[in-house]
Amino acid sequence: MKKLSILILHDIRSAQNVGAMFRTAEGAGINKIYLTGYTPAPLDRFGKKRKDIAKSALGAEELVSWVQEENLLKLISKLKREKYLIIAIEQDKNSIDYKKVKLGNKNAFIVGTEVSGIPKSILKKCDKIAEIPMKGKKESLNVSVACGIALFRILNI
Repeated sequence: MKKLSILILHDIRSAQNVGAMFRTAEGAGINKIYLTGYTPAPLDRFGKKRKDIAKSALGAEELVSWVQEENLLKLISKLKREKYLIIAIEQDKNSIDYKKVKLGNKNAFIVGTEVSGIPKSILKKCDKIAEIPMKGKKESLNVSVACGIALFRILNI
């Protein structure tokens, strides 16, 4: 049976990062993207295509189904009722190495805001927190880069 995988982009400020993650998600076989908080959508409030997202998505925003949801906690509750395994991509004291994540039949990956990451209140609701170990002096990667590395490794692509 094919595993279902969705991606949740929470409070991503940069339209270029959003576009890059649409492109990555399409390449990784993600079934749907949820845009939560203030994450910009591929269409503006007038239904017009956003050029800043389209520039980095290169058409992937038209290939991957997406939905805008304001409240991430409500979305997580809904997904848990639908038997999704909720996996945060984040650095945390409770995280496990992203290479050791075991998937369920339905998986929801969450990435968060560029500066402060996923809020602790959200991490507490996640089933797993997957972290990409850092070897250099920098403590983190760009959110779209981390998203790509994690999705392709965890999904074994």
